[in-house]
Amino acid sequence: MDRAMAIFVDGIGAAAATSGVLNQLQGRIFAFLYIHERAHSLDEIAAALEQSKSNVSVNIRGLAEWHLVRRAGVSGSRKDHYEAATNFWRVMQEIMERRFRWNLRQVLATIEETLRALAESEPSGGRRADAFVKGRLEALRAFFFAVDAGMSAFSSGKAFAADTLQNVVRLVATRAPRGS
Repeated sequence: MDRAMAIFVDGIGAAAATSGVLNQLQGRIFAFLYIHERAHSLDEIAAALEQSKSNVSVNIRGLAEWHLVRRAGVSGSRKDHYEAATNFWRVMQEIMERRFRWNLRQVLATIEETLRALAESEPSGGRRADAFVKGRLEALRAFFFAVDAGMSAFSSGKAFAADTLQNVVRLVATRAPRGS
């Protein structure tokens, strides 16, 4: 691998390692395939990246689940060959939906459960303290609902103005109890 390619492969690997979505080797594999015009076999990828074939195979499966690589047929070869995805719109939709939107919904479910528990329980720290907690939870819920709506718009290819989210943040800030 020449110097320019090594810089790209290692740089994308380092970025992937901090993404929370891919690991470093997955980033390196994707970068290697993306920078090449033709599909490559597991043997070729493993040799170029100085990794074991089994390690590359495991990581290729993860990349395929994220729609970052796909199997490509090569005439005259019985080996599996892979190429990088180039439809980044589709890739980002998948990442947003499977990774970040799931996390958002987890936060929203936690907020709802906490609000139900507050409504069912005796005031723990007094009515003012409970009102403060409820206000904080409602502010967080409004923010995450807006972010979820933005992700939904993104995933379906619709427009979502950034000021929509900013307006929710401003509205929540004006409704927040004093001392927040």
